[in-house]
Amino acid sequence: MDSPEILYMVVPCYNEQEVLPETSKQLRTKYSALMEQGLISRESRIVFVNDGSADRTWSIIQELHRTEPQFFSGIDLAHNSGHQNAVLAGLMTVKDLCDMCITIDADLQDDINTIDEMVKKYYEGNQVVYGVRSARDTDTLFKKSTAEGFYKFMKIMGADVIYNHADFRLMSKRVLQELSGFKEVNLFLRGMVPLIGFQNCKVYYERHERAAGESKYPLKKMLSFAINGITSFSTKPLKLITGLGLVMSAVSIIAFIWAFITKIVGFTEHGWSSTMCSIWLIGGLQLFCLGIIGEYIGKIYAEVKQRPRYIVAEFLSDVNEKEKK
Repeated sequence: MDSPEILYMVVPCYNEQEVLPETSKQLRTKYSALMEQGLISRESRIVFVNDGSADRTWSIIQELHRTEPQFFSGIDLAHNSGHQNAVLAGLMTVKDLCDMCITIDADLQDDINTIDEMVKKYYEGNQVVYGVRSARDTDTLFKKSTAEGFYKFMKIMGADVIYNHADFRLMSKRVLQELSGFKEVNLFLRGMVPLIGFQNCKVYYERHERAAGESKYPLKKMLSFAINGITSFSTKPLKLITGLGLVMSAVSIIAFIWAFITKIVGFTEHGWSSTMCSIWLIGGLQLFCLGIIGEYIGKIYAEVKQRPRYIVAEFLSDVNEKEKK
């Protein structure tokens, strides 16, 4: 390593006024240590991305930049664009300013001490370093089972995702440049980044309890995120519908033959319950299949409009300020 390279950290924030003071304090301490060790350049920055927060999140970010511009920068999105879009907004804004970039959530659940190992893995030649949870001891039984089930189901569906990896990762400048070529509106970065390729590795860490505030991913959002991930990276659900249709057709033929035979032998009395159950079963399957098809049609509708995924209202950066001067 001839000289330390520039590390930018992108931290998406949505109503994080309770946790930001502690987050900024710990990240500042970590950056100072990395700079003292000569692992990162003193031009490295921590970039908080305000995703349309309704609390004091943006004013706190502005104050951090005003008092310590050598550490903190900020991006203010024009409206709430969602977690994945906020992460992408940060990445695309800093891709020309850094040599490597780490994305991490603002809640301090990802272990920032893992950053040291990530940076070292980068210097060893890895273009992507995935932060992977070694255990889920802090999760409830329900969240643990559903989360692990999600990763396994994504694999079955054919999506190349890293097991127990969320959005805590390091990417090189080259990877960020390639990521900028992905134009889809329906973002699922956990599936997009592995598609880029290049040399990569994993580092393992234990996830902590949230330092303050409430989780921004309740069950409803988690389910929506899972559905988006599956339908964005796999067409297997559509193929399963075709298979289900063939099976139901075969069952219908068998049922027709059975009805014909009973008619011939004189046994024509049929139960009302079995008839109603058949109607409800087939009707339910049809609606379910239409729902899956509708998910894909909805994604096509969103993609063809080609609306911007995010709008940056303001970028606080001492680099930009120096250029203006």
